[in-house]
Amino acid sequence: MSGKFSCFCRFFLFLTVFLMISAVCPGGSRAGQGSSTLVHDPVVAGTWYPGTASELSKMVEDYLNRVPARDAKGPIAAIIAPHAGYIYSGQVAAYSFKAIQGQKFDTVIVIGPSHYVPFSGAAVYDCAGFRTPLGVIALDSELIAALMKREPRIKDLPDVFRQEHSLEAELPFLQVALPGFKLVPLVMGDSDIATCRWLAEAIVECTKGKSALIVASSDLSHYHSYDVAVEMDRQLLKKIGAMDTEGAAQCLENRKCEACGKGPIITAMLVAAKLGADRCDILHYANSGDVTGEKMSPRGVVGYGAACFSKPSAGRDRDEAEKKKAGIDLGLSKEEREELHSIARKAIEAKLTSGSPNSRAVPKDFPKLKEPRGAFVTIYKKGELRGCIGQIIPRMPLAEAVAAMAEEAAFRDPRFVPVRSDELRDLTIEISVLTPLQKIHSTDEIEVGKHGIVIARDGSMGLLLPQVATEYGWNRTEFLEHCCLKAGLAANVWKDKETEIYIFSADVF
Repeated sequence: MSGKFSCFCRFFLFLTVFLMISAVCPGGSRAGQGSSTLVHDPVVAGTWYPGTASELSKMVEDYLNRVPARDAKGPIAAIIAPHAGYIYSGQVAAYSFKAIQGQKFDTVIVIGPSHYVPFSGAAVYDCAGFRTPLGVIALDSELIAALMKREPRIKDLPDVFRQEHSLEAELPFLQVALPGFKLVPLVMGDSDIATCRWLAEAIVECTKGKSALIVASSDLSHYHSYDVAVEMDRQLLKKIGAMDTEGAAQCLENRKCEACGKGPIITAMLVAAKLGADRCDILHYANSGDVTGEKMSPRGVVGYGAACFSKPSAGRDRDEAEKKKAGIDLGLSKEEREELHSIARKAIEAKLTSGSPNSRAVPKDFPKLKEPRGAFVTIYKKGELRGCIGQIIPRMPLAEAVAAMAEEAAFRDPRFVPVRSDELRDLTIEISVLTPLQKIHSTDEIEVGKHGIVIARDGSMGLLLPQVATEYGWNRTEFLEHCCLKAGLAANVWKDKETEIYIFSADVF
């Protein structure tokens, strides 16, 4: 009898302890001994990022220290940052958090996608705080309550956060970059544009009078070949950089580009615009192949992008973008540039209507257009690449070169089907007028943003225009590596003495 009683007592004790533990909110712990306040504990600490404060702070600080300093473009309203394991996406994420490091915000709203729990609307977790190895982050309970009151589709759903990493991955970076902030954790169950709109309206309405930062947590394309991933991500980042919210949403909806956090990205773009942001800087891009070196992995790669949205500041030069555009100014007048655009478009239209090339007579009033020049013509359809072909060596007058390359880009780029008549109204044309090639003996001569590059080795050649590095936020090494890959060569071939490297610049308009 005593043995049975002893077993019963042990069972009762176990049950009591189990119920006490179960009383703690999912994924949570008590904030202090004797306290009923609950804190959400980390889910991926020790796996996706270091589990000790010393290792974690050192890793984050090292990532931030590797990001070049940049001049502030105005108060920042929102950032986009990836959320993969830090060894993969940590350095890209650091570009976003470096942009806001040391600034002061009343609250930070981190918006992530739900990877594990399907639900409708958006979820918050109204506990006392979120813990990482760097400490507990207090929540902005007042703002959380206001959001739920303003929008019933925002609900307190602790189970959504039980395994979710998308929000947690951003927290250690925020703790290092913005000590002392209050947090609003949001996870989106739906990512359609309608959900993004009502959520953005609720955030804007409830943050009036507050200094709030929006953090959209998202990786980009998933498990495509390296070249396909780079092109898909380029399309999305270009639309984000142009603050083309509808275009980005359509690209994601049509699966021409990808983002696991597409809802957070679109919501952040909508909020930023409503808060007065008029500029987006794409700070950095890389994918898992760039990080690991496994660019030909059969599993494909995952893309990561960093961006920030800023409001106008006193004294910001409105012509800054023009002054800091890629390439150089070759002295072509506004009228000459307009004439070249007209020549390019007429060449495409003539081919579509008559099936034969348009007359390429050089206009008498524009002597510069008679000078032999290399030129590239790039065609976009609703912001997406539709064709790009050019000639490096000047073989004909500039006007003729532009007409010829416009035809080639529209009808003979092997990556695309020929342009159709019903696409004409949706096409935009970018012209790059090239300077002569110059062979270099040191890659230190390459100025990113000013120079395009040509890499030649063993009969293979790759070319990248100056604007490509600027568009992707590549540094010199990344620029060289991508040019090697475009040539079908190993990424590090540019380091070999046998590899020939040429530079050129371009007037891009």
